Amino acid sequence: MIPFIGQAHAAAEGGTAAAMAGPGMIGQLVMLGGFILIFWLLIWRPQSKRAKEHKNLLAELSKGDEVVTTGGILGKVTHVTDEFITLQVADNMELNFQKSSVAATLPKGTIKAIK
Repeated sequence: MIPFIGQAHAAAEGGTAAAMAGPGMIGQLVMLGGFILIFWLLIWRPQSKRAKEHKNLLAELSKGDEVVTTGGILGKVTHVTDEFITLQVADNMELNFQKSSVAATLPKGTIKAIK
């Protein structure tokens, strides 16, 4: 506590400007660069990687693939267009979904293994 009293006393009496100044301009730029790097590594990069993988998954959808939607519906793709897919979810029951609602593709035979 005593060393801080001396510094405060010197600052109050018009001590050196260096004692009152914060980090310099270079220090602030390094800090800003560090925050940007951390932001990019922890948030931006993983999110863009997941988006790229999902885009590739949607582009590769074809008839006969077994998929699960974001709503948890499991089905077999029977028809694919640019924006929509048709899933067979049960015998004689087909549902239309937007392609973007597909969460993942499953290995062949997953539907039969579950039933």
